[in-house]
Amino acid sequence: MGVNQAEAPILEALARYADADELGFTPPGHKQARGADPRAREALGDAVFYGDVLANGGLDDRLARCGVLARAENLMADAVHADHTFFSTCGSSLSVKAAMLAVTSPGHRLLVGRDAHKSVVAGLILSGVEPVWVEPQWDTSRHLAHPPSAAAYAQAFAEHPDADGALVTSPTPYGAAAALESIADVCHRLGKPLVVDEAWGAHLPFHDDLPSWAMDAGADICVTSIHKMGSGLEQGSVFHLQGDLIDPAELASRADLLGTTSPNVLLYAGIDAWRRQMVQHGHELLGQALELAARTRTAIEAIGGFHVNDAKDFCGPGLAHDFDPLPVVMDIGALGTSGYRAADWLRTHHHVDAHLFDHRRISTQLTHADDEQTTAHLLAALRDLADHTTELRDAPQVAVPSPTGLRMDQARPPRDAYFARHTKVPTAEAVGRIAAEMITPYPPGIPVALPGERLTEPVLRYLVTGVEAGMFLPDAADQRLKTVRVVED
Repeated sequence: MGVNQAEAPILEALARYADADELGFTPPGHKQARGADPRAREALGDAVFYGDVLANGGLDDRLARCGVLARAENLMADAVHADHTFFSTCGSSLSVKAAMLAVTSPGHRLLVGRDAHKSVVAGLILSGVEPVWVEPQWDTSRHLAHPPSAAAYAQAFAEHPDADGALVTSPTPYGAAAALESIADVCHRLGKPLVVDEAWGAHLPFHDDLPSWAMDAGADICVTSIHKMGSGLEQGSVFHLQGDLIDPAELASRADLLGTTSPNVLLYAGIDAWRRQMVQHGHELLGQALELAARTRTAIEAIGGFHVNDAKDFCGPGLAHDFDPLPVVMDIGALGTSGYRAADWLRTHHHVDAHLFDHRRISTQLTHADDEQTTAHLLAALRDLADHTTELRDAPQVAVPSPTGLRMDQARPPRDAYFARHTKVPTAEAVGRIAAEMITPYPPGIPVALPGERLTEPVLRYLVTGVEAGMFLPDAADQRLKTVRVVED
């Protein structure tokens, strides 16, 4: 008998809990909002507290005999053609670490695209896995990285045949997608598993006009953030498994090792509800979103000084394999200002928050939640921005290096350098020293400097000029980058 995709086991269990008027002498201590600060109840609403119950001994009985979470995970696996699905309330930052540790182990090697998110680097630091960096495909004219090619992974395996597997990020936050099927073929010819960090691709399984998603392309593990392009709550994540290269019990154990023992049921409920919404209405909702995105892109392109990047810009030989049009990436170099300054202006004057911003771009992410009203507000704000460019010109210039200039020698493994004795030195004196910290422009959260890399003048100049222009470096010990944390000599 097939599964019933009209079910939402977690939502239904929450409704039963409320109807039964259960009286808990357990955490959480607010006890169904009764003990919550009245000001919090007024700001957040009581529904937040009513839905905040224990997973076992609340949503389910103490032995999980109702199988509420297991049934919800099975429904998700069925919906997206995976063999197994696991829910996480710690975001894809945890999920990708669990995936890495299921594929490899301390002291072993893993092929990793150098455009990986900082959570992947954190996994390398925590685990002691040695990365073999695979170079992205660089668009040198736009100063933008696209996912590495299948040939690059094949070459990396040829040079490091002892690597346990590979990890690729696709799609990128800019909407560029990798040739996942070809990369999976490279891995599987060698009997190696492929992990895809598909945090920005939760919507991909539910419409044919979007890039192929990881399970359909043959990946072994796929990590997805439900809160990014889906309807889930922040920190809601799932990771999917298929094939026989990885034991599902091992993957579950790695997730248990890293995850919380007090999962937030509200996040589970958001994942459960989103799955049912997509199965029942996803094709229609995403079709409408794609049509809206096409109209919005055309309207933005007509604004003087704006160019909306599309498949013609991002895809082709030496570039990305495919393209998701819902991240609307705008090159505003012709306006004579930076993405940082433009994003600040939009927030200040129109209460519009951009998704990404860099030295020459801003990006506004569209989803199935957008409509003519939200995009009309966006278009009005962008037109007003174009009319006020004289106020925004003379933005500080960012000294963006060439692709080769961005790459530094990995002199020590990330874990060794991160935990080594370190010292702070003035940034001008850090050239040639080994970094003891991650330095990551955020968003999108892809580290420029990693622990163990030997710092160079072009990279440091890029970061310093970036900060002066408005770049945010949340993980640097000195966010103004007057000093850098380096390994002691």
